[in-house]
Amino acid sequence: MATTLAPEKTVFDPIDVSLAELYTEDRWQEPFRKLRANAPIQYVPDSKFGPYWSVSTYKPIVHIEALPKIFSSSFEYGGISIAFYPDRLLPDEFRQPQFIAMDPPQHTAQRRTIAPAFGPSEVKTMQDEVRQRTAEVLDSLPIGEPFDWVEKLSIELTTGMLAKLFDFPWEERDKLTYWSNMLGDVELVHQEGGIARRNAIAMEMAGAFAELWQRKAAGEPGKDLISVMMQSDAMSEMSQEEFIGNLILLIVGGNDTTRNSMSAYAYGLSQFPEERAKLEVDPSLIPNAVSELIRWQTPLSHMRRTVMEDTEFEGVQMKKGDKVVLWYISANRDESVFDDPDSIRVDRENARRHLSFGYGIHRCVGARVAELQLHVLLEEMAKRRLRVDVLEEPERVPACFVHGYKKMMVKLENY
Repeated sequence: MATTLAPEKTVFDPIDVSLAELYTEDRWQEPFRKLRANAPIQYVPDSKFGPYWSVSTYKPIVHIEALPKIFSSSFEYGGISIAFYPDRLLPDEFRQPQFIAMDPPQHTAQRRTIAPAFGPSEVKTMQDEVRQRTAEVLDSLPIGEPFDWVEKLSIELTTGMLAKLFDFPWEERDKLTYWSNMLGDVELVHQEGGIARRNAIAMEMAGAFAELWQRKAAGEPGKDLISVMMQSDAMSEMSQEEFIGNLILLIVGGNDTTRNSMSAYAYGLSQFPEERAKLEVDPSLIPNAVSELIRWQTPLSHMRRTVMEDTEFEGVQMKKGDKVVLWYISANRDESVFDDPDSIRVDRENARRHLSFGYGIHRCVGARVAELQLHVLLEEMAKRRLRVDVLEEPERVPACFVHGYKKMMVKLENY
């Protein structure tokens, strides 16, 4: 597919919001504020990921998400992150089909296979186990002593949930965290040998899950995700590439979103102690607070689409093959939708309008599970009258895709 030439220069200079340091240093807010005010759809002709259209406000993102025939998610054109190119492969790159990086009808068939495992009744059956596991982890944490919240709570809870969903060997669950960290890292494409390393990790993961698949094929299938895939017409005959791609999707999506929302609960409410106090006084605010924390954090900063035909959109001319980056992290701070958007408000009336789970046909299939885990965590903290005090600025993920925390030293206290 041909790449585009830059449109005529506008009066507002391009701002490249794909720079990793904006997120490492937690200073992405102001560049996006400028974009929303001056150039909500802007062509960035030069970045380390190549040229791209940057879409930073709420309504255009929703509009683009609703037009999958024009704005493709397909892995064939580089998929759903800013990292890869529509029309060429990077050295060592091979493209991994996954249902989030497919267009209808393939996307529809595979999503229908996976979606029932995350339906309302299935999520309800998970509640007791999620609550028991959350209680065990919380009761193991020291009160009044420093520890790393990301390692001891966020990773422990989300990795445990993934292990249960896949029926993955419990004693090896740390591998899920490692694979998620590495395979969700868009910055690897810029490291010498980074893509080859990523491929090797993907093959290691595929080998472990292929063994799990064979064990299940030899026995009675269960309700775990591997059994669900195995029994489905749409997914039972997947190629190795497709198997790897869908595993990456489910592991990165299931791990990073929830893990970084749990960390945002600790960090965000420590930044807004008056909101934390509201929640401590009135636990009935917990369901709304869950949505608000997910909005405020936006655990995946962006999704990417590829233009399938020359099109005029919101007054700009996009060319076939152009890369379009939808900045959910900015849409969730759009002042035209969310009043005082940089603040956490646990009683925000429209918190559920956030785009952290996407919109349209690609809306996150595991959204209910993510919300359940965060909801239960807040409830169990409230039962114990526990408060998290953040002791120092956290260490953040250095990338423009996964928006999260690597380390956060905290102390628990009773209130």
